[in-house]
Amino acid sequence: MPRRPRIHLDGVPLHIVQRGHNRQPCFLGEEDYQAYLYWLGEALAKECCALHAYALMTNHVHLLVTPERAEAIPRLI
Repeated sequence: MPRRPRIHLDGVPLHIVQRGHNRQPCFLGEEDYQAYLYWLGEALAKECCALHAYALMTNHVHLLVTPERAEAIPRLI
């Protein structure tokens, strides 16, 4: 059964979770965390999204993001 389409609305905060494949680690060292935050910041600025909170775990990431435009979320991720 196909998944229902996701709903993205302008200016509405979203909780985004990214997981490693088969719960494998996404980050192997401190430099991986720093690189992720750098590239996340670049993408947020490019897509006009506000980051309110984040949690970087070893095998997944939580983001609380508000897009100015609904179509920014798929491009951000």
